[in-house]
Amino acid sequence: MTAQAPELAAVVARLEKVEQQNRKLKMVGGMVLALAVAGLLMGQALPRARIVEAEEFVLKDGAGKVRAELAVDKDGPGLALYDETGKIRAGLGVNKDGAGLTLLDETGKPRAMLSMDKDGPRLALGDETGKKRAGLAVDKDGPRLALGDETGKARAGLTVSKDGPRLALSDENGKTIWSQP
Repeated sequence: MTAQAPELAAVVARLEKVEQQNRKLKMVGGMVLALAVAGLLMGQALPRARIVEAEEFVLKDGAGKVRAELAVDKDGPGLALYDETGKIRAGLGVNKDGAGLTLLDETGKPRAMLSMDKDGPRLALGDETGKKRAGLAVDKDGPRLALGDETGKARAGLTVSKDGPRLALSDENGKTIWSQP
């Protein structure tokens, strides 16, 4: 029996070592399982790409003032941007004829307008009264520049077409007083 005691002690020592390794493996396996479950649950909570549908969106600042509106009406979509006083300062719209961007001054007068329609792009610049004072357009015939007086009437124009450039000056009634060629 005494000869079996050292062997029994060796077997017990080996068994304790195996049990210790088994406990470590169980703990590591439990941690891996817990992390996997946590990852799956967190994956469920991640925001999914969604489509939000509405006819109008209103964006307000921290004080609750409307700063932007995105809406669709019978003519098409439009975006209006407001300053801190609540006045519209920029507008962007698309309709059946084309698209346009309008920039307004602090009094609400349109000062710069950029548009695109079936005839081509247009840029108009207005004065402090909102009257159009300068315009640039490009259409199928070529580019055109028009300069207006304080009433908004075109008084000078430059066009470039397939026939060549043309410069014209008009009086306050719109009658050509000088042109070249």
